This record gives sequence, C-alpha cells and structure tokens, in this order.
Amino acid sequence: MKRSTAVRVVGPLQCIVYPALAVVAATIILGMPVQLFGLRLPEPVIPMVLAFCWPLIRPSMIAPAVLFGLGVFLDLFWEGPLGLWSLALMSVYCTVLFARNLIAGHEGLIRFAWYAACTLGAFLMAYLIVAMRSGNPPAILSLVLQVLPTLLLYPAVDWLLERFDDSDTRFR
Repeated sequence: MKRSTAVRVVGPLQCIVYPALAVVAATIILGMPVQLFGLRLPEPVIPMVLAFCWPLIRPSMIAPAVLFGLGVFLDLFWEGPLGLWSLALMSVYCTVLFARNLIAGHEGLIRFAWYAACTLGAFLMAYLIVAMRSGNPPAILSLVLQVLPTLLLYPAVDWLLERFDDSDTRFR
C-alpha cells in the first residue's frame, strides 16, 4: 500500500515577500540614529543577501522586480542617487543567475567566496558610479564600514539557502 506524502509548497509569499519585508524592517531599524558606546549602528546593504539567494533558490520574474523596489527603497532611505542600489542588486542577481550551475551543489567556503566576490563587485560599481557622478570619490573608510557588515551577513545567506533550497518537493 502506498503512503501519501505531504507536499510542502513554498510560494512567492514565503520565499520572496516575507524576506523582503524583513529586509526593509531591518534596514529601517539599523538606520536609526542610535549610538552605542559612541559608535553608530552599522548600515549593511541587507538586500544583497536576497540578491544572492533568490536566483539560487528558484529564479522567477517576481524576484528582480522586488529587488528593483528594494534598491529604490535604499536609494530613497539613504538619500543616494536614484537607481544606484537597484543597479547594484540587479547586477548581483544576474551574475548569480548566469553562474547558477557553477555555484549549485557547493557549500561553505565556495559559496562564501561567490557571495564575497558579488558583494565586492557591486560595491565597486556603486563606488565608481558615485565617484564619477559627484566628481569626488567617497571616503574609503565609509565604504569599508558598509562592506564589512554586508559580508558578515553570510550566515543569513546560508540559512536562507538551506531553508528554501529544495523546499518544494514537487520539483525534485
């Protein structure tokens, strides 16, 4: 006799909308003007985690649109040039989408190396755009203080990939 197995379906609400709302909330919380021991809270580019994870979990048409919206939110929230972070996030998404076959199946250090390379590439592109646009390069220390916390978000990348990768048993 054949047993019926429960199919766990993960839709766009669980995979895209809830993480995007959590990223917006975390960005707002970390953007508060709070000082602890004379230091401000870090301001990582938290949507970078989603830009790296979504093409690996399940590429869709909704994810780039949400990433574009998250980029516009970051530009408005940080009062930067409109479209800067949308371009950076979309470049990470496209890079990971094209390299998906190379990244899939790897864990740990290899995935972190890809995440670090994509993050550093996006920040380099953003730095060059801001430098060319303003005619004056931004401070390197500020860039480093934003890159490091973004790189330290790799455990969130790993958790999302483990949580949602192969979560829909219909596609196995």
